[in-house]
Amino acid sequence: MLKTLIAVAEHGTFSAAADSVFITHAAVSQQMKALEEEWNLALFDRSKRTPELTSLGAAIVAKAREVVHAYDNLVPSVTCGDWLNGELTLGAVPTTLTGLVPSSVGMLKREHADLHVRVVPGLATDLISQVERGALDAAIVTRPHVVQAKHAWRDIAVEPLVLLASVESESEDPVYLLETNPFIRYSRQAIVGGIIEDWLQKHGIKVSESMELGNLESIGSMVLANLGVSIVPRSCVSAPNPLPVRWISLGPSAPTRQLSLVSRADSVKVRVFEALHERLQRAVTVGSFSPVHQFGKPN
Repeated sequence: MLKTLIAVAEHGTFSAAADSVFITHAAVSQQMKALEEEWNLALFDRSKRTPELTSLGAAIVAKAREVVHAYDNLVPSVTCGDWLNGELTLGAVPTTLTGLVPSSVGMLKREHADLHVRVVPGLATDLISQVERGALDAAIVTRPHVVQAKHAWRDIAVEPLVLLASVESESEDPVYLLETNPFIRYSRQAIVGGIIEDWLQKHGIKVSESMELGNLESIGSMVLANLGVSIVPRSCVSAPNPLPVRWISLGPSAPTRQLSLVSRADSVKVRVFEALHERLQRAVTVGSFSPVHQFGKPN
């Protein structure tokens, strides 16, 4: 019931909360009324068309998150987190989903078959927020410039940002290509999108933006079709079938992004995070993801 209450707070409506926790709209309404009756509190203002949390209800939600987090960690806290089974909910930014994540998680699963890993894609800022709320155990994200003490960070790799251009482009000068071609922007909602924008402004490079996209695959496809150029991270683990496009260095002043594994500092799943971090570093050392090479041919 507390998880349902948290879902209502996060999704805004009973209907959306019902979808997220896999119960009916009526069940959500019944659970919320049951909580209000048990506590003798008005959690929702039902005078509006869509029930909204009261100020007291919002305060209860904050405490409910703490209770749910403590409950979820009840068994591992007793066993000191010395296990590699159960479920690990892992967030990951889109650029890691075709190389780094499948390579490292594949290694982890091969060695610890009882550990179930659920991968949730998203932008770094949202994933960090989900880790903080306890909705995710950990996430692979671009590390922001300012970090909080309540988060634990394990660095994975530093990825340079490069210019992505069509094979039809003739120049090797990144500034010339940026100023003479349509610019396909990496989403400014992503941390790496802000790094790119800061670099463009610092060097006074004026671009003609044609579109703004949120993942490397869609950007690469647009560049492949010669619809413009883009600036993207050069993945620390390459995908099995990279697109035939040109990767051009931005020069000695090229920006970089720090890819890291973030978790809550008070999480008891330390051993799981350390095991995953070791496989992430191993995947970076290999540098490319090839299922047959890494895991052998299927029987």
